[in-house]
Amino acid sequence: MSGGAIRIFRSAAEVPADFGPAVVAIGNFDGVHLGHRAILEAAKREARTLGVRSVAVTFHPHPEQVLRPTCAPKLLTPLLDQRIKLLARTGLDAILLLNFDEALANVEAWDFARSVLKEALKVRAVHEGRSFRFGHGARAGVKEMAAMGAEMGFRVHVHHALRVHGLEISSSAVRAAVAAGDVRRARWMLGRPFCVLSTQAPGRGVGTRLLVPTVNLAAYEGLLPGHGVYVTRIGIGGRRFQAVTNVGQRPTFEDAGFGVETHILNFEPVEMDESTPVELEFLLRLRGEQKFSSHEALKEQILKDVARAKRFFRLAG
Repeated sequence: MSGGAIRIFRSAAEVPADFGPAVVAIGNFDGVHLGHRAILEAAKREARTLGVRSVAVTFHPHPEQVLRPTCAPKLLTPLLDQRIKLLARTGLDAILLLNFDEALANVEAWDFARSVLKEALKVRAVHEGRSFRFGHGARAGVKEMAAMGAEMGFRVHVHHALRVHGLEISSSAVRAAVAAGDVRRARWMLGRPFCVLSTQAPGRGVGTRLLVPTVNLAAYEGLLPGHGVYVTRIGIGGRRFQAVTNVGQRPTFEDAGFGVETHILNFEPVEMDESTPVELEFLLRLRGEQKFSSHEALKEQILKDVARAKRFFRLAG
């Protein structure tokens, strides 16, 4: 029944009484990687076969940020708008976005299934990965969900983890690859380059135009690749440029501090201020971060990095 823009409901109470029935997938969907997309696509296909709605049920903030804030993972998609945009690209009919707080954390699995799945969405089927857990204390899994479905009138389809290039795809596996600087493996699992959405760092003298080929990213709360130098692509105000990016402490310069600094290769002046969105895609890791004996040695290495990056883009067409 897909048609038009995706609908977004920010609570079960916002779902119109005549919206369902539906086929749903429930999850945090951090990164919206290929494994997520396979489950969402299966839900969408079944919904179309049944002539009902397809819905992703997700949560914000990430439950770990509420339940275990001191050890919660850095997210692949920390910006809610970014995750919604990626989910919308799947062609689903709707997203039910639930505010994850202590009240929701204390809802028992049975009550969640009854109030959200049966009553609000009138669910016919649920698609989940085999490791899915829900309800207070995450005490229920797909086996318990299937038992609830048998009583409430919906089926549960359990999906095994998707594998690509021998890698089992999960958000934690993608995070581990990114944190290690292995953006190539991260791209295999995401189905697209790992991307950071941010803005220009304040206090860099940026007016209404960017007139120099260097962009320093503002402080970023999500996951960043491990320290090193990368071939990247940067989007600024609808323009896209080839680039080389350094992530790290810049140890050759004393007291430089941590930064994400991008040098644009095919630079042209572009309209930009400190609120302009910056989209930075990490394509290939060139090397780890290192301290050079002199500024001249650093400059020589930068020229080599730029040459390798230009060769990458030339071969990529």
